[in-house]
Formats: sequence, C-alpha cells, structure tokens
Amino acid sequence: MSKKNDIRLLRINYLRGPNMWTYRPVLEVWLDLGELEDYPSHLLPGFNDRLTAALPALIEHHCGVGERGGFIERLRDGTWMGHVLEHIVIELLNLAGMPTGFGQTRSTSERGVYRMVFRARDEQVARAALAEGHALIMAMINDEVFDVAAAVARVRDKLDDCYLGPSTAAIVAAATDRRIPHIRLNDGNLVQLGHGARQRRIWTAETDMTSAIAEGIAGDKDLTKTLLKAVGVPVPEGQEVKDATQAWEVAQDIGLPVVIKPSDGNHGRGVTLDITNQADCEAAFKLADAEGSSVLVESYIRGNEHRLLVVGGQVVAAARGEAAWITGDGQHTVAQLIDLQINTDPRRGLTEDFPLNRITLGEDPVVLLDLQRQGFSPEAVPPAGKTVLIQRNGNVALDCTDEVHPEVAHAVSLAARTVGLDIAGVDLVTEDISKPLSETGGAIVEVNAGPGLLMHLKPAGGAPRPVGQAIIDHLFAPEESGRIPIVGVAGSGASRRGGATISRLVAWLLHLNGHHVGLACRDGLFLGTRNVEKKDSARWDAAHRLLMNRVVNAAVIENDAESILRDGLVYDRALVGVVTDLEPIAALAHFDVRDADQLYKVLRTQIDVVLSEGAAVLNAAHPRLVDMAELSDGEVVFYAEDGSLEALKHHRERGGRAVFLRGGAAVLAQGSAETPGANLDALLTRFGPGTTDASTLLAAVATAWALGISPELIAAGLDTFVPELHLS
Repeated sequence: MSKKNDIRLLRINYLRGPNMWTYRPVLEVWLDLGELEDYPSHLLPGFNDRLTAALPALIEHHCGVGERGGFIERLRDGTWMGHVLEHIVIELLNLAGMPTGFGQTRSTSERGVYRMVFRARDEQVARAALAEGHALIMAMINDEVFDVAAAVARVRDKLDDCYLGPSTAAIVAAATDRRIPHIRLNDGNLVQLGHGARQRRIWTAETDMTSAIAEGIAGDKDLTKTLLKAVGVPVPEGQEVKDATQAWEVAQDIGLPVVIKPSDGNHGRGVTLDITNQADCEAAFKLADAEGSSVLVESYIRGNEHRLLVVGGQVVAAARGEAAWITGDGQHTVAQLIDLQINTDPRRGLTEDFPLNRITLGEDPVVLLDLQRQGFSPEAVPPAGKTVLIQRNGNVALDCTDEVHPEVAHAVSLAARTVGLDIAGVDLVTEDISKPLSETGGAIVEVNAGPGLLMHLKPAGGAPRPVGQAIIDHLFAPEESGRIPIVGVAGSGASRRGGATISRLVAWLLHLNGHHVGLACRDGLFLGTRNVEKKDSARWDAAHRLLMNRVVNAAVIENDAESILRDGLVYDRALVGVVTDLEPIAALAHFDVRDADQLYKVLRTQIDVVLSEGAAVLNAAHPRLVDMAELSDGEVVFYAEDGSLEALKHHRERGGRAVFLRGGAAVLAQGSAETPGANLDALLTRFGPGTTDASTLLAAVATAWALGISPELIAAGLDTFVPELHLS
C-alpha cells in the first residue's frame, strides 16, 4: 500500500464554555482527510489490528453503539479517519491521567472536511494530545513504528506543567459536584469559585479566609510551639540554636534523644530524628542549617508521624507514616536493596500520581546520615538477615481517620485555631493515635498552612477521604452556590442593535432593583452606570472580566451566534436566557452555519444552560424558537408583538407567562390574568426612528419580568431610561 498523505488540521479552536456540542469546554478541530476520505478503516489493510494493538483500551470505548466494544465494532464495519482520530486523542488523554469521555465528529458541507471535538479541561494539554494522536494515526495508517508510551509521557508532562495540581483539582471537582462555577485565575493553582460578589478564592489548600499572619506564624516553628504550649497543647521541649556546639549543649540539657530540624523548612527536608551522640548532632545541624534560616533542637517523641487535616476547626482526615526498612541478603548493596525491596512497591513513584515517593539516596541527605549512623553506606552489602532502617517515617500516607481519639482531635483543632489557620495540616507524633496524647506521651510538632491533600485523596492504604468536599462546605453554606443572577441575551447577530438594546434596558432595570450590575454588550462594558470600555464588548474576554469582579452582583451579557461558535458561553449556567431570532448571516459561513436548522443548534446553547429556577425568554413570532422552549430546564416566558399568536394563547392556557403589545403598551400576562405595563410607544419615540423596534423592547420587558422585577418597576424604569446615556 502506498503511503497516504497526512490528515490536514485546518484550524483548531478552543471553546472555553458551553457550546453547540456540550456544556463543557472542548477543543474543536477542523480537519481535511484528503485522499483518506476514500479509505474508511475497513479499507486500510491491517490498520484496525495495528491500532488496537497500540491502544488496546479502545475496547472500552462505547461510541454510538452504546456498549463496551462499540468503537471496535465501528472500526470493523468501516468508519472515517476523523472519527478514529477523535477516539485516539481521547484514549491518549485517558492514559495520561486526564479521563475523557466526550467526543464527536461531524462532516461539513465540503467533502472530506470534518469538525472533530473532544472534551478539553485544559487547552494546552488538549493540543498536546491532538498532536500526538495525529502522529499516531498516520503511523498506523502507513504501517510505521510509533512509541505510544513516549507519546503518553509527553502528554502527561504537559498535564503536569499546565493543569491544576491534585489538591486544587479535588477542591474544584467538589465545587462542580455542588454546581458551583469556577474560573482559573492563573497558570497555577489560583482558582475563583463562584462569580462576582459571591466568589471565594483558593490557592491549592489556602483560601481567601487564610490569614497572612497565621501563615507567618505557621512558618516559624519555634513561635508556633510557644503559642501552642501557652494554650496547653502538648509540644516537644526545645529551643533555637546558633551553631553545632550550642545544638549539642541544648540536646544534653533537654535530654537525649533529640530531633534537629530547620525552623522554617517544609516537606521534612533537613529533619533528623533520634540523635543520641555529638557527632550525629553536628552532622544533623549542618543538614538543617542548609534548609532553613535557623535551627531547632527538640526532644525526640517516640512513635509514628501523623498528619491531620483541619478544615474550619474540624479534623476531616488523618494519615500515618511508617518506617521503611530493607533486609540484607549478603549479595546486594544498600542502594540495590532499596530498589528491589522498597521502590518496587507499585504505590511508589516520582509523580504526584503515586501516594508514596521513590527513595533516591542522592536526593535525601537525611537518609544518607541515618545509614551512616547505622554503619552503612549506599555501596555497603548488609549481611543476610540484617535489617537496615532507610526512612524513619517514610511518606505519611496510610489513612487512619477513623482511629483518631476525640481528645487528639480536640488538641489538633485547638492547635489550628491557636495559629489562626482555617485549613491546616497538623503534624503530630504518637505511638497510638487512638489514645489521648497524655497517655502516649505524644506531641504536636508542626502546624502547616497550605497542606497537601494527596495523602488523603489517594492514600497508600485505607479509604480516600472527601477532603475537597470538606473545603467547599467550609467556604459555602449548604444553600449557597456562589452564583449571581446572570442574563444571557443571544441572537444571530443579524440585528446588530437589538441585543445591545435589550441588554442595556435589562441592566438598567436590575440597577433600579438594587443590584450592582455588570454589563457586556455591543455598546461597551459597564459597571453600574459607568461605561468603563467604550467599544464593542459583546466578547468572551469582556464578559469574563465581569464575572471576576468582586463588586458585581448581577451580570447581563450579550452573545451572538458568532461569539458562541468562536468561544462558547462565558458562564456555565444562566438565570435567564434570551433568544431573539434565527436569521442566518453571511459571517457564519466561516463556521459552516448556513441555514436556520444549523443556527438553531448554535443558539439553543443559551437555553440549554438556563437554571431550573430560572427562565428562558423566547420570541414567539419565530416558530422554531417556540420549539426551543422544550429545551429549558426552567420556566419559559414568550414575547411577541401580536398577542393573538397561537403559541401565546396555548402557553397562557397552561398558566405560562407571556408579554405582548396592545395599544402601544406592553401587557404582562400569566394565564388569563393581564397586567398593563410600560408605554412602549413613548420609549420608541425617545430612541428615535430606526434605532429599535417594539419586539426588542418587549424582549427587555419579558426578561425583567422573568428576573422577578415587578411590572410597576419595569414601567417606571423604562420611563426613566435615557437611550443616549451609555452610547459610545
């Protein structure tokens, strides 16, 4: 078989919010199969076998068949390469540790050109998976060698570089479970939970309630110990020292054995335990001095190290560490035995995916010092049967939450409160955490700000703990969603002024109703009545700024079909969604949207995201928009100039709400009840000829009513609205 030309990737577009494909962000890829349009999978000799050998887990892909092996069935029957590429990319993401299930591939009006989309939590990771998938499919097509493991590793590296860390991701996932929206604020782990004035922020396991003073106290181990001792929390005796000579003097004063550690280190670096002689003391001082600004000498507390997570004053998880040992065989060196007996544990690895770290002698001077104290070096060969201590506590990763004694939990909670941390990782040493510290002689040795959560999320032993959920429940009361009222106004874009006029009127009425409103529309970007950006702001980035603003407690955002196709919606859900028309425009041909049926699929996005407690506002003069009502999870409010339309009559017969025109005034009707509203003729006169129409004004009235604004305030608000006030 002759070599096939590459599939051409014509353009790649990251849809950052809800879109015509799904509620979630996706990477949309326009691709040209070229000659491969004539070669579906069953017409490429050996292709299916090569592909399934390279990616055996494709058997788990249900595809359109809806059951395990569905995609394999499609391969055997014959499917086109765009569809195959979709599944390859999804599988690479799965293998790299970013589970992905959603993907679609659809033909366009041009032969051989397809739109392929797949779920993309992070744009850069998705692009990396696409690049590797593209190379893999061409290798399979042309019967060339391809290193799948290396490709997966490259995607995983991009994932580690670009995506949220596991602690942050767990908190965000818990927020999503409670339908709390989130916005990533930087390339790291700073995340906004909620919108506008109702937002909270996290930075890994620190929150906007985490005191800078408390964090400073926690970073000073000697000060922390002093404060804890003052409130009766058991802590080891000790003091700060200036040099190795003083360290040995203090060690003798407080009584051997002792611990020497940096006063402001972390992750256990530079901490040496169970020191009983001067030589070890001097060596331990050097290690600690290299890791911190000063050195502490403390009495050694016997037992295992434990890490307890405190959230909002409550202990929500606990983990225990255990010592790591090797047993000599008379043949292998210490370094070789570590690899054979410790690092072979499948729970150990070099990334955060593993609950236990691999032990690398050259990277941990404390381990080397402990070996030396036992009379061994990495190259030494221990006698057969000789046990050698490698790591005194190893990783603290064995869940023991259910074993914690209530008095231990009380002491730990008191320690966190004394330091002032809302979220804290408290380290304590005890021989038995199921007994009070007073019985075991245990003590709290550190209180840490911004604790890692991985040991509780993926323990090496025991049950995972829902610590992300605990943090979300700490930040948001059960009835809170972090949401502000959001109004999305969508249309085809054929009427350049209609969406802006509706948006401005609704924002004005919300302002009169007591809200500090953010408005992004074609007339500009507004905060309250102040125009802060005098240019077309019906854009994703402008609306995004509103949702980040801590003052905004309601937002009105204008969208058109082009912006939805280009970026998706900026919000995941809206309280009110408005769709005004279905009039195709020439600009949408770039997206292969050429008729009303295709446009319907785009604009329905605005109705798909309406909250169950919200409402869809639809123009009943368009029959297809009447059909769109069934997509709304919330109420439906119709509007039209002609109150006699069958759709309005039928809707009212079922108790629904409708707004229409009668005698130049808006009528707000629910069921058989009617309330006279604003004088729209007067407002049309103030706008001036040719600038707007009655249908647009009715849409604004219907939207305000859907928001719960009273008919009286709507009428008064329209009477006081000045069309020229905000125009740029």
